[in-house]
Amino acid sequence: MSFRSERLAEAIKKEVSELLRDEMKDPRVGFVSITSVKVSKDLRYADIFASVYGEPAAQKASMAALTKAQGFIRSELGKRIRLRYTPEITFKLDQSIGQGARLIKLMEEVRGEGGPSNE
Repeated sequence: MSFRSERLAEAIKKEVSELLRDEMKDPRVGFVSITSVKVSKDLRYADIFASVYGEPAAQKASMAALTKAQGFIRSELGKRIRLRYTPEITFKLDQSIGQGARLIKLMEEVRGEGGPSNE
């Protein structure tokens, strides 16, 4: 990624995080954390990766609410970040945090079953 697109990705991440924290009133949007943003080379498209805490049903509801609010979030981004074109945004579920926790749990289980003891 170029320096400009990296800078724009960080600005989008910051602004969307603030919007979700301060402006979103939809109760379906639970505990959502923006983990990263990937911006296209021409700066017209942005994929926003969000991690959602909770059960799969709650995650699905939160992602549906974010998808429904894309227009509002994009318009607010346009007001906060001055660009010729406000990027088209798409929310994607980032499952890396859940996968990492699951991997740690598996490692602890393996260590507990047959691994060397530290006694």
